[in-house]
Amino acid sequence: MFRSIYIRVVVALVVAFTACSKSDTVLPDPTVGLTKIASGYASGAAAKVEVYALSGNLTSGHQPLWIALYDSISEKRITQAQVTMLPMMDMGTMKHSSPVENPASQTAVNQLFPGAVVFIMSSMGGSWTIDINVLNNGKAGKLTIPVTVAEPAQKRMLSFTSAIDNTTKYFLAMVEPAKPKVGINNLEFVLYKKASMMSFPADSSLSIFFEPEMPTMNHGSPNNVNPVHTGLGHYKGKVNFTMTGLWRLQLQLKNGTQLAKADSLDIDF
Repeated sequence: MFRSIYIRVVVALVVAFTACSKSDTVLPDPTVGLTKIASGYASGAAAKVEVYALSGNLTSGHQPLWIALYDSISEKRITQAQVTMLPMMDMGTMKHSSPVENPASQTAVNQLFPGAVVFIMSSMGGSWTIDINVLNNGKAGKLTIPVTVAEPAQKRMLSFTSAIDNTTKYFLAMVEPAKPKVGINNLEFVLYKKASMMSFPADSSLSIFFEPEMPTMNHGSPNNVNPVHTGLGHYKGKVNFTMTGLWRLQLQLKNGTQLAKADSLDIDF
């Protein structure tokens, strides 16, 4: 009898502990290390929207953004939805958009919907907003957020008209290295072409060649890999920084053998 009671007590404790463990399971916060730059409600979609960035200081160039969605009543996370972004610059006498990377899937990645905006100018020329459009379980809504975009200490984007046809306008933005280090670094660019004031499709028509140099030290570095197109306008390669300091990436963008643009971007760390 005592053995039977003992077994029942042990089983009850195991069940209680298991139930408690399941109910008390807390998933890691996916926004740790990010900065919330805006929040509000997508009216009509029954969703609260939070927008996160790497920091609260947005600059021109490629800016990764993450969207968190919550049910407006239960406040539970929404992990299945269609999210699109539309950046708009109001210059008073005219308006235009900019290149944008919308979340690739309707399924959240680590509870967030990742995307990016390439701001092609700072807020000095006008005012930026981003429309966050949400389609949640058949219900559509929109949240419009104002954002302030500054010029970075070192530019991470080139805008140019192709020297080949003197017509086509391109925007080349550096994605990596975001945190340069001594040694081999990932080097990534994204290339867009201006089709209209509202359309900036990703482009793969150009090849990117580069040489890194330290202008104050008069030397370069070995073992660099020219970026090649990997999809959706993204070009990936490798750059070797052999020491800290000011490095200049001498860039050539070509269509076949024809030079569309020669320019440079600096990286100082």
